[in-house]
Formats: sequence, structure tokens, C-alpha cells
Amino acid sequence: MNHPKTIAVIGLGYVGLPLALEFAKKYPTVGFDINTKRIKELKSSIDTTMEVESTSISSVLVPNLTQLQQRSFGFLPSMDRMDISDANVYIVTVPTPTDKNNRPVLTPLLKASQTVGNVLKKGDIVIYESTVYPGVTEDDCVPVLEQTSELKFNSDFFVGYSPERINPGDKDRTVTKILKVTSGSTPESAKIIDDLYKSIITAGTHMAPCIKVAEAAKVIENSQRDINIAFVNELAKIFNLLDIDTKAVLEAAGTKWNFLPFKPGLVGGHCIGVDPYYLAQKAQEVGYHPEIILAGRRLNDSMGEHVSSQILKLLVKNDIKIKGASILILGVTFKENCPDVRNTKVVDVIAHLESYGVNLTIYDPWANPAEVKDEYQLITTQQQPEKTFDAIVLTVAHTEFLKIDLNPLMKKTSVVYDVKGVLGHKADAKL
Repeated sequence: MNHPKTIAVIGLGYVGLPLALEFAKKYPTVGFDINTKRIKELKSSIDTTMEVESTSISSVLVPNLTQLQQRSFGFLPSMDRMDISDANVYIVTVPTPTDKNNRPVLTPLLKASQTVGNVLKKGDIVIYESTVYPGVTEDDCVPVLEQTSELKFNSDFFVGYSPERINPGDKDRTVTKILKVTSGSTPESAKIIDDLYKSIITAGTHMAPCIKVAEAAKVIENSQRDINIAFVNELAKIFNLLDIDTKAVLEAAGTKWNFLPFKPGLVGGHCIGVDPYYLAQKAQEVGYHPEIILAGRRLNDSMGEHVSSQILKLLVKNDIKIKGASILILGVTFKENCPDVRNTKVVDVIAHLESYGVNLTIYDPWANPAEVKDEYQLITTQQQPEKTFDAIVLTVAHTEFLKIDLNPLMKKTSVVYDVKGVLGHKADAKL
């Protein structure tokens, strides 16, 4: 088994890029991605995900493979498969989404495995970080590696699984400050993989006893969070009917030492809104129908329509005609202070409101309008509108919105609905 001398990170998104840059401080590292625009931007030290600073890229960036091979560290972004052919360790960080029926889509992961398989050599290690259900690494990815490379698993090459724990937009809990779970297909490879991550992760590592345990640990982390949020979302629905302030209830209950501080809201993004379906899929394959996991997902998926209904009721209560009403949506990303719009549930609120014939303006200083249009066919703006609206709906708690002056945006009869519960007395109603 070769000692790592060159690392190849496959997929340079929110997870892959920060990881590749950390490895690049200590090892020659090639970042491989099929997105031409992304590679071009990274070669100019530009990260449109805003996860890393430009200086973090430029400090380790090298212009070509020849120069990378002459150095003991460095980062080369590339689309050329030959640039990763000399690597000893391959780390796969591609997305694992679900389809329109909430079924896991492994296509990006299997295609990445083919890419690695085409350059895999004896002694190499392949580590997967993409979120999957237990068994995917060994049952789905390894056969692709074997078939493509014509090498034998655990004899010629080895695999590991170390789930990503990146929190997009979080500038405090960055990749090196989050404890890393590691695993390997043999005791020896598990030790090499653990030592490799220990060399960059200051928070330390936890070596799982096998790959399936590491896969399962990752998928339940977000499933647990999803269920807890579903509980408080259900409470919010109940307390709205009882005319009780949900936030006040949670604050009161939170005075007990073991009460968990979750808040109601729209649950989207690439992890919490997706991972429970991966676990549910595997459970159903072995003959078990998961009730709590899917119930939590159904409830959280219903929150967009619930929020929209609350907004429409607020309009009616204030004698504002629904059809043709002008509504300003503040925020379209899946979380605050982050440009990520993947699986954002704000679009569910928007779709339900549009079905009633309202006129919507979507303002988000963080979201890329071209990306939102391509993904959801919605027109957005990064500039604050210069007109007034019948209703203003805060859906994402961006820092810019916490200090926004709503007066220039309001008519005398305007109403304000606060999904995040951060506007205080400025809001007429909140989730």
C-alpha cells in the first residue's frame, strides 16, 4: 500500500474545495471537477460558493501539473483526468441528491467512481465523503472501481469512508475544526486514512470500526436533526391555532437543562432535507418501513405551504385583496449568510403563493440570480427594490435583513410576516 504523495479530490463544491485546500497545505493536491466555469474561476482564485477566501486559494495555487510534481505541497484545479493519474489517494466529494420522488440518486457518485477507476493503480486508496446509506461504498462504488480499473478490491486497492460535516456559510466551524469520522476497508487502510485526516484536522478524528458504521453515523446525524425540527414545526402549527407565541413557549421550555433548543422553520439544503430519504430507502430495501423518519420528512416538507397559508390569512385579516397583491420575499437561499440555493424550501412558499395570483418580488443579496433562474425558473434580484408592497415576508435571516429598514418598502396598510422570528415588533405575524 503506497504512502500518500499526491491527493486527488473529486468534486470541488462546498465540501471538496475547503478540504482540497487544507490538504494542499501539506501535500501536492489536484482538485478535479467537470465544471469548466468552476475550474476557470478557481484558477483565478475565485470561489463563488464563498466558502473560502481568495487568498486561501492563491497561497497554494500552482499553474500546472509539472510544477505541482516539483513541490511538496500545492493545489491544482483541473478538468483533465490525466492530472489525477499520479495520485495515491482519491477523495470523492460529489453530491448525492434525490429525484422528484425523493429516491436517492447515486449517478454522480458512480460516475466519479468510473473517473477514479480509469486511473486507479495498485496500492491506491479511494475515500468517499459523499452522504450515502449504509452499504453504498462497498456494494455500489467498489464494483465500479473494480470493473473500470480491472484491479481487485482489498488486494490491489483499498477504500475508506469519511463523511463530510461541512456547514455551508459557517465561518467558525470550518473543515479543520470539525471532528472527523474515518473508516477503511482493512485495518491497515483504516489507520492510513485516519492518520491522513489527523494531519489536517485539528479537532481530531474518530475511527469507526467499519465503513458501514461510518456511513450510518453520517446519515443519522441529519435525520435526527430533521426529526427534532419537525417536532417544533408541529408545535408551531398547534400554537398558531391556539394563538400562543411559539418562540415564547420554546424560550420558557428552554430554561430546563435538558431541553433541546430547536426552532421551527423551512428545512431544506443538501443535507437535512435529503439524508433521511437515503436512510429510509435502505430500510425499505431490507423490509422495514420507517415511520418516524418519514413522518418528520413529510411534516417538514409541508411547511412551505403552511407558511404560505399563514401569509394569505394575514392578507385577508387586514382586508388586502389576495389576487394581484404585491409581496416582497426576503431571501431565497436555504440558510442565512450563504449563497447556496440547493433544495431551498423557500421555493415551496413561492409556488403556493403564486398559485393564488399574487405578484412576487424576490430579493436576496446572497443568491446568484442566474443560478436561481437556472435551478427554479425564478427571477430574483440582489438589489433592494425601490417600491412599496402589500406584504413583506422574511424567509431567510441574512444579516442584511436583520438591520433592514422596512419603512421605504411599506404602504400604510402593509403587513409583515416573519418566518425566522427575528424581526421582533416589526412583524405582524410569525411562524
